Amino acid sequence: MSVLTYVSCMAHDLQLADAFGRVVNYLRVSVTDRCNLRCVYCRPVRDFKAIPHEELLTYEEYLRVVRLGASLGLGKLRLTGGEPLLRRGFPHFLEKVMKAAPRMDVRLTTNGTLLPGQAGLLASLGLRAVNISLDSLDRANFQRITGEDLFSAVRGAVDECLDAGLRVKVNAVAMKGVNDHELPAFLELARENPLDMRFIEFMPIGGDTVWDERLFWSAGDIVAKARERVELSPVPRGEKSGPARMWNITGGQGRLGVISGLSGHYCQSCNRLRLTCNGNLRPCLYSDVEYRMRPLLRSEKISDEQILDVLRRALARKPIGHELLAAKATRGVCERPMTAIGG
Repeated sequence: MSVLTYVSCMAHDLQLADAFGRVVNYLRVSVTDRCNLRCVYCRPVRDFKAIPHEELLTYEEYLRVVRLGASLGLGKLRLTGGEPLLRRGFPHFLEKVMKAAPRMDVRLTTNGTLLPGQAGLLASLGLRAVNISLDSLDRANFQRITGEDLFSAVRGAVDECLDAGLRVKVNAVAMKGVNDHELPAFLELARENPLDMRFIEFMPIGGDTVWDERLFWSAGDIVAKARERVELSPVPRGEKSGPARMWNITGGQGRLGVISGLSGHYCQSCNRLRLTCNGNLRPCLYSDVEYRMRPLLRSEKISDEQILDVLRRALARKPIGHELLAAKATRGVCERPMTAIGG
């Protein structure tokens, strides 16, 4: 049997497994590296240089990859960036995605600043869930972290998405001395609303990372602190939690989650591939090994089957990323900043 195997599942779908037996069914697609925020943990130290427009994939090129990915058994698609809503015509693109891969579970990751007034439209087009980055519930602290005074827009977007019937996950990058004092307010947000409040460990992503060990707030410490204020009960693994470990909050509507990229990796269960906005297929967040798709997508001589071969080859060589993480954590686990990879 080859390294790359197909495994039958219910409804005669196909699931794609890698060399380590991990079923990969999730494609994360970055539609832009541009963002209207300047979050301290995300932007590189040196001046940010956006990828030239002509090097960005067109919507038609994305749709081709999505359609072919769906034919391989990729059942979940996340559209991200940068800030994806900055890309002109995004709602129209979403509509085409739903037509190209109607069985895919399509989700969006956004900073929420441009969501007000659009949540209902996106839901009507078939969007099922949204992740909203919100690193502070204090207006002044939000501005210090993001560089912009847009807290009210983001906080309003959370409510608008809930009202539109979208599943909502609020993501905060956890940083000691920056937003750790806001844990009670975040817990209250989850207690009062049917959403997942997730804390992501600050990771040294990018060659110009500003990561500092003094800012690191581990997932274990976050949960321990949360237990001092609320009663938590663990949610069994596999209940749509992705890489997060989830807890129900007794007496609350929402849940608490932590993503422990550094203190407790989840590489053995990683189920994703990433496509950067300039057309590079990236099998592992922690590895800078990428497969250049853009030249293939723009060549009239390259068939769909040849594109599928690249997808299969990338998957077959998907590494166990925590080994790379352990080797490089002191200087940044990969050279590309998160804005270029796709959050």
